[in-house]
Amino acid sequence: MFAYVLRRLWQMLPTMLGVVLLVFLLFNWVGGDPAYILAGKMSNAESIANIRSQLGVDQPYYVQLGIFLKQIVTFDFGQSWATGESVSDIIATRLGPSLTVLVPLTILETLLGIALALVVAFVRGSLLDRAVMIACTVGMSISILVYIIVFQYGLAYRMGWFPVQGWGNGFWENLLRYSTLPILIGLAVSIAPTLRLYRSFVLDEVNQDYVRTARAKGLRERRIMWMHVLRNAAIPIITHVMANLPALLIGAFLLERFFGIPGIGREVILAVERSDFPVIKAITVYVAVATMVFNLLTDLMYQAVDPRVQLK
Repeated sequence: MFAYVLRRLWQMLPTMLGVVLLVFLLFNWVGGDPAYILAGKMSNAESIANIRSQLGVDQPYYVQLGIFLKQIVTFDFGQSWATGESVSDIIATRLGPSLTVLVPLTILETLLGIALALVVAFVRGSLLDRAVMIACTVGMSISILVYIIVFQYGLAYRMGWFPVQGWGNGFWENLLRYSTLPILIGLAVSIAPTLRLYRSFVLDEVNQDYVRTARAKGLRERRIMWMHVLRNAAIPIITHVMANLPALLIGAFLLERFFGIPGIGREVILAVERSDFPVIKAITVYVAVATMVFNLLTDLMYQAVDPRVQLK
């Protein structure tokens, strides 16, 4: 196991180097000269030269690449071009609000998706099964903007059950008061595709030979579903959940923007609007690293769920 982890970590290095080179090329060659963006329309050659010197973009490309690599190794991406704040401080302060919304949302989505998928698969082919699948199709056809507007207007503005917008200073206040409605909206949007996907995972296992053998031995259908089918369907479910975890680091763009949540997603939108390249580059690198780490954790969880899985 330890040798496998070391080998996988070693294999991450060329992948990470490729990501770094791609990000560097996109922001330095395709992204244009940030000095012209920051200087504004009423700029002159002297002010543009000063800005280029301050940002370090007047250096040769190999020097800029070396600076970028040093920033990645030291986790210090300098200061925001728009606000002057430390990029590390921006990410650290914005990550908490995003996780406050997205971690409970991910847990609820996974647990409800698994439970409902088992129930629907248990009554597969019945009227309830067809009705649930039709409802999922309809739910997936509705834009998240519609959910946000309807829930925000109906439950928050008209009914007054939730704050329309805002964010507090305490964790429990934010979790129980300000993030409740965004979590409900996120759950309403995500539960339909999750249920359909998990149902297909469960039905794939229901048709396997070991299920027919368990039935022939006289085991109850409920025990077969929970003890045998769910265990084998857990592997693709784990893949789905772990593949979505890096998204926790970039937040929920629309939810954070509409509800005024000071999270990573809202910060990314602001950084794009301001052409704040240090913030965008830092978040891009962090998400790439998180994706590789979660892929490694996924393989380790495979073996924890099913010891027969061989790690190679």
